[in-house]
Amino acid sequence: MKAANRLRIPAVLQLVSLFLLAILMSAGKSAVASESCKSLLATGNPEYPPYLWRDPDDESRLIGANADLMQLLAKELGLAIEVKYVGPWGRVQEEAKLGRVDLLAGAFFTLPRLDYMDYFYPAFRETRTVIWTRSNHQFSYKKWADLAGRQGVTVINNSFGEEFDRYAKESLRISMVPSLEQALKMLSLSRADYLIYEEDPGLAYVAKLNISGLTTISPPITNENLYLTFSHKSACNSAEMRGRIAKAIYKLDKQNVMNKLIASNIQLWRKQQTR
Repeated sequence: MKAANRLRIPAVLQLVSLFLLAILMSAGKSAVASESCKSLLATGNPEYPPYLWRDPDDESRLIGANADLMQLLAKELGLAIEVKYVGPWGRVQEEAKLGRVDLLAGAFFTLPRLDYMDYFYPAFRETRTVIWTRSNHQFSYKKWADLAGRQGVTVINNSFGEEFDRYAKESLRISMVPSLEQALKMLSLSRADYLIYEEDPGLAYVAKLNISGLTTISPPITNENLYLTFSHKSACNSAEMRGRIAKAIYKLDKQNVMNKLIASNIQLWRKQQTR
């Protein structure tokens, strides 16, 4: 038995050595990623005022409350953060999957998104998702089941929380279109009975498109949290960087900065629509 034990000791030491080497290599990669990360690229839903929309003076940029939040985050991190337009919301999520963007400045939580993004807590904003209908074609709505048998529409790859997404997939007829503008026009032209979308961005786009005869009905579908997320494939995604961003987001949340940012960007959006 003693001889057998003596034979096992080198094997155990070898396993321990390999384990320690793996830890050191991982730490080394994290340090290299942190040192090589000189800036971050953020994006998000470009049809999401007052949170995000394309800058009319430079359509390659996104502006809005969430873009302003990224600049406050940049100051906390000591890193430049560019907030860029990369396409509609569906394309944005594909870019995050591929690691071609680092951060999504505003995403709801869903389990599938955990496969390609890290979420930072706490959420920086709670949003209200509602049912939009035509004023002359309202229907009784008190619960999700009241939508069954009617034709709905929303923007492709939108999520309204795990529970509702699952229910909608199993029980509702909802068409997916590339943009909020198209969805609102479909509803206005009676090509859908209802639209599911967040209240604030919907109101902003109704004003921009000068569409009349649309209204929202209660109760809301969901009250969902908006989170900052980090692509798994981002070259900047390291343990050290995740820790720095998490601390900064926590600090900014405690300062309640989003209330001021949203108020100022509502005014900016309205001003731009009157040009």
